[in-house]
Amino acid sequence: MNQRLSRLVPASVLLIWLGFGSGLPAFGGDSGDGVRVQGPKTQPEVGFACCEHGLPQAQALFDDGRVVADLKALHASVAVPIEDFTAGRAEIVRRLNASGIPVIAWLMLSARDGSYLNAGNLPEAWLRFAQLQKWTDDYGLHWSAIGLDIEPNFSELSELKGHWGRMAATLARRSFDRGRVARAQKGYAALIAQIQSQGYAVQTYQMPFLADERMAKSSFIDRLLGTVDVRGNQEYLMLYTSFAPAIGAGIIVELGPEAQGITVGVTGTEAPDDAGALSWDQLSRDLIVASHFTRHIGVYDLEGCVRQGFLDRLTTFDWSQSVVVPGQSIRRARRLGEAVRLGLWIGDNIVFVTLVILLLMVWMIWCVSVWLIRRVARLRRMTQAGRGAG
Repeated sequence: MNQRLSRLVPASVLLIWLGFGSGLPAFGGDSGDGVRVQGPKTQPEVGFACCEHGLPQAQALFDDGRVVADLKALHASVAVPIEDFTAGRAEIVRRLNASGIPVIAWLMLSARDGSYLNAGNLPEAWLRFAQLQKWTDDYGLHWSAIGLDIEPNFSELSELKGHWGRMAATLARRSFDRGRVARAQKGYAALIAQIQSQGYAVQTYQMPFLADERMAKSSFIDRLLGTVDVRGNQEYLMLYTSFAPAIGAGIIVELGPEAQGITVGVTGTEAPDDAGALSWDQLSRDLIVASHFTRHIGVYDLEGCVRQGFLDRLTTFDWSQSVVVPGQSIRRARRLGEAVRLGLWIGDNIVFVTLVILLLMVWMIWCVSVWLIRRVARLRRMTQAGRGAG
């Protein structure tokens, strides 16, 4: 997660805190001031994201035979970021292919183009897939799916930080530009169709606020940040409770009913002793809650699981257990969901809201003016009456 985490955390904390909604789903029952969530009893499909720390680290990761053995025991897939088209990266994929581990081509762009897919880099996404096809043919690689990671351009947002005037102008302009989002949806839908026509399944990885946008029938945050509401064969909501520990698994409880697949995390950071990452208790809690809603579970990331000893423990994990999500966590998520949906409505109806506010201000000014006029007239009458009496 190296440089990615340093760019992602500030924005993701905000976005995750905005990404709550839906009503409280039904579970096995209450347990005091919380909700008990029952696991699925059998292991769901599990996949791991990996290899964002450089090629040497990725090669060393899979040099460990225990890692490969554990992945095979879990029947787990691995999403490898396609950050370049080198022989070294191809060798990692070929080793996983030879071990019988399903590999997902996690399509990434260059840092110059924003790394993640969004409304601002559709042509680059098409070019990247064409390059992936050639590289795949050149090295004889095999993919179980192609993954499209749809996130804002965090580099662009970082550049606007501290320039509040530019940021306000940029966001205001985008908030009214519905055509940009519509063109991006059409373009990415065409890209997904092209990928599928080549025989690949397509996974999409989406920010958590997308579920609230769909419930509110809004595209306001998409317009602001350039994210795109588009689906492939399987969609994963990235519900990283490590970024919002005060909410915890409440985010999964609230958004789980809206998810086809859920990715939990994060299990590793660049800080000493992986500070800020999920503990085993937190990860196991999130896995049980997520698997209550879906059979498709992702974990970010494999390296953190290996470093903290989680991967081996997952091979004997009890998926039939239940966990209790605190009521406070769920209530916080619900309140934030109500707030974000109100914000989405206001954003989509900003002209109407502004007009109403202006009319209210005019009405208040008129009322105050009438009151003052009447007050002054009354004082004048009282003054005249006093003079007449004198």
